[in-house]
Amino acid sequence: MRKNIVAGNWKMNKTLQEGIHLAEELNNILKNKKVSCDIILAPPFTHLASIAQVVDPKLIKVAAQNCSDKEQGAYTGEVSAEMIKSTGASHVIIGHSERRQYYHETNEIIKNKITIALKTGLNPIFCFGELLAERESNRHFEVVKTQLHESLFALSPDDFSKIVLSYEPVWAIGTGKNASVEQAEEIHAFVRQELQKKYGQQVANDTTILYGGSCKPSNAKELFSSADVDGGLIGGASLVAADFMGIIESF
Repeated sequence: MRKNIVAGNWKMNKTLQEGIHLAEELNNILKNKKVSCDIILAPPFTHLASIAQVVDPKLIKVAAQNCSDKEQGAYTGEVSAEMIKSTGASHVIIGHSERRQYYHETNEIIKNKITIALKTGLNPIFCFGELLAERESNRHFEVVKTQLHESLFALSPDDFSKIVLSYEPVWAIGTGKNASVEQAEEIHAFVRQELQKKYGQQVANDTTILYGGSCKPSNAKELFSSADVDGGLIGGASLVAADFMGIIESF
């Protein structure tokens, strides 16, 4: 059965002390609540080990926001999947639109990162989605299909089962624009159809597909009520405990 997940991507926000404080605040709130989804926090690299130690892994899992496409060696400034795993993190975000846009990550680079993360025992959260120009020229299905095929579809069914997918309509991230519930569901359903063609109905049914475009407490419940939307990869709203809890409680 696929899981409902709410993941908070802090991006390049929060000092170490602020991050620990927020993680502890969320952990304390969740001790006294019964929630209907898994919760993942993705702080900056510098915070991973500290936050992994202060949260209860039964309540909150920890993810890195990225990893290197190299396993080890003379790559100054890079952080390997093995290093991430050693902090206590269980997941890693790979292929985020900001990595693609600002750091020119290709589908091939992302494929290599996925392979290394899986080999290391991390669960990838694979991000995909179209730019505004691609949406406006009606190429969104083609773009999404290419991203899936080039980065993921060489995986065995067993390895693929460890992946969480996250659809990011890039034009709806930090722009104030929102994809409609219908637009989100349309892509999620299309992706599940592609998974069914490649891996069969069971894998398609069991794969968690998150929505990653400006999800807030005000629109989360409607988004999560869609048949193929299994939660969210949350940006700005994950930086405030009350907002993040509002999304978690939408399930």
